[in-house]
Amino acid sequence: MKPLKFLISLLLIFVVVFCFAPTAWAFCGFYVAKADTKLYNKASQVVIARSGDSTVLTMANDYQGDVKDFAVVVPVPTVLQKEQVRVANPNIIERLDTFSAPRLVEYFDSDPCAPTYPAAEAQLQAVPSAASNQARARRGSNNLGVTVEARFNVGEYDIVILSAKESGGLETWLVRNGYKIPRGAKQLLKPYIRQNMKFFVAKVNLDKFEETGYQYLRPLQISYKSSRFMLPIRLGMINSTSEQDLIVYILSPQGQAELTNYRTVKIPSDANIPLFVKNEFGGFYKSMFKTAYIREDRKVAFMEYAWDMSSCDPCSADPLNREELKQAGVFWLDSPPDIYQSAPFRGSIIPSSNVFITRLHVRYTRDKFPEDLMFQQTSNRENFQGRYILQHPFTGEAKCQAGREYKRSLAKRFEQEAQTLAKLTDWKIQDIRRRMKLEGQVSTSSINSWWQMVLSWLGL
Repeated sequence: MKPLKFLISLLLIFVVVFCFAPTAWAFCGFYVAKADTKLYNKASQVVIARSGDSTVLTMANDYQGDVKDFAVVVPVPTVLQKEQVRVANPNIIERLDTFSAPRLVEYFDSDPCAPTYPAAEAQLQAVPSAASNQARARRGSNNLGVTVEARFNVGEYDIVILSAKESGGLETWLVRNGYKIPRGAKQLLKPYIRQNMKFFVAKVNLDKFEETGYQYLRPLQISYKSSRFMLPIRLGMINSTSEQDLIVYILSPQGQAELTNYRTVKIPSDANIPLFVKNEFGGFYKSMFKTAYIREDRKVAFMEYAWDMSSCDPCSADPLNREELKQAGVFWLDSPPDIYQSAPFRGSIIPSSNVFITRLHVRYTRDKFPEDLMFQQTSNRENFQGRYILQHPFTGEAKCQAGREYKRSLAKRFEQEAQTLAKLTDWKIQDIRRRMKLEGQVSTSSINSWWQMVLSWLGL
């Protein structure tokens, strides 16, 4: 065998050992299912690509209703011109969702009587766990204190950029000009006016919408510069009677992004759970998220994913390619961002991929999230993912001493999986055991013998 072929074969052997050794806690394994935004009846999605003071913000439209009634009002830090606004490809947001969604993986225990490779296992445990062509149109409405700073059309949207002196005048102007604004907007518009922010207002041009041939509204993408790294959410709470889910995908040349005015916590992860969850992972994740949300007093942002965009392990979808990243708003691909020219990054090695993605999941209400979301970028490039593990037992014969010890240990392991699932979801432990096909009249003191009986049912 030629030396090159021998090395490749040896490498493949190590990969197999790493991914299938029963003690493997690296981020490999078989991807089974994901918990994407389709789990929720209505989840808003926003993509923020930011480097320095420059931001590209992409807003997915989850509007349900007649498009003629659609209107969106977004506070922005500066007057936007036509070249700063575009219609984005809706598939990009779906790609980001699929790539970063919490995932279910499964492992298969190897034969406990098979030879082991201590050197390989030692290496394994060292693996880390994972502005405008047209002139600006100004039209003052002195009695209302509203100024049209710009007016243009992009795709199927008619857009105006407004400034206002007081919220009542702005609300009146919007209503008079055919925008269907919910009652209660006045009070929520007031803080943005005090901050001298402008208002990006869009509604659908029905003729142009028909020309597109789409059955749904495409995302809007805006670009601007501002020292404030924030996302306004208060207007989205107008007349809201229930909790709202928001998924934010933050693309950065640095590392993880986090909130500064609310806590950011990692979603519970790396938990071994019973095998029956494979057929109902969506229900499990919704219950687990709700349980964690309540335990955190309903006022945190959950990190569901943080990873260098050049890789994934295990992959629920391929990483976005260069063209897709540009469509998502990443504008620094052709040259290293300025941050790597300044302290403390000067002289450091630029990452192989200078796009890092953070997925944050915020479930919010007006009483728990009275402020807009304020973010900061960090240099932390530690990988994290919401990952839930199915560990299949070895079902073959195990005649050696290690095999007998392995089979005796399974009862304790199965019970631990049941306890873990109950803790994560607040599901009743008795129901979980029943779902694990452990039906039988048994007292707590006889759990071990009960599990032994189950193991015999399974041929273990």
